[in-house]
Amino acid sequence: MMNSQRGTINEHSLYSLSLNEEMKLLVYLPASFSPLYKYSVLIAQDGKDYFQFGRIGRSADELLKNRQIENLIIVGVPYQSVKDRRRKYHPAGEQHQAYIRFLAHELVPYLDREYPTLQMGMGRALIGDSLAATVSLMAAIEYPNIFGKVILQSPYVNGSVLEAVRKYDDTCLLNIYHTVGSEETEVKTTDDQTKDFLTPNRELSKTFKEKNVEYHYSEFEGGHFWTHWQPDVKTALKKIFPV
Repeated sequence: MMNSQRGTINEHSLYSLSLNEEMKLLVYLPASFSPLYKYSVLIAQDGKDYFQFGRIGRSADELLKNRQIENLIIVGVPYQSVKDRRRKYHPAGEQHQAYIRFLAHELVPYLDREYPTLQMGMGRALIGDSLAATVSLMAAIEYPNIFGKVILQSPYVNGSVLEAVRKYDDTCLLNIYHTVGSEETEVKTTDDQTKDFLTPNRELSKTFKEKNVEYHYSEFEGGHFWTHWQPDVKTALKKIFPV
């Protein structure tokens, strides 16, 4: 009986002209999926990690079964390596802008063609942890008409991120869910540095609160780990995709 309530996760690939490479996709369709319904779409950077460590598919199964979230398709975009992730997700990465163009101009049209999506900004969300949250935020700020919602779990925040948010002109109403750990003061990053994530995240929160956005911010007890992001995924889904 349990299995009948589980969605399916299938692998697809999409060639990106912006990135000049074949992009792997993991597509979750709910157990009750039907082409007769319209679905919101959640695009996850660190896509494989969200299904594996974040258990996002299991959370969606449970919430959909209990009718706690709206109809939802989840699309995971995995990274190839730590270097590849940094190239695409870091604001200074050489493929950062190309990756954002891929999300907005290649992935979204592909999903709208292949699936019964709502095809509007508020029907699309981006999610990410750490650098994956950073690129999700930057994409939503650049294309708020395409991505109306964003879930940020412990984003990496530097001066260029804060500046981009300050410049955001409020013409489109974004819905943002933002969490960070109270112990994220000495985070070991993938380039072997130690950074304070908490202070710039608090600064980001202060900046958002001055903007015309629907905004939820909270701090959990803990550090920069999936142990804390995983239970937060369910809370985020309920907040961003309420019935």
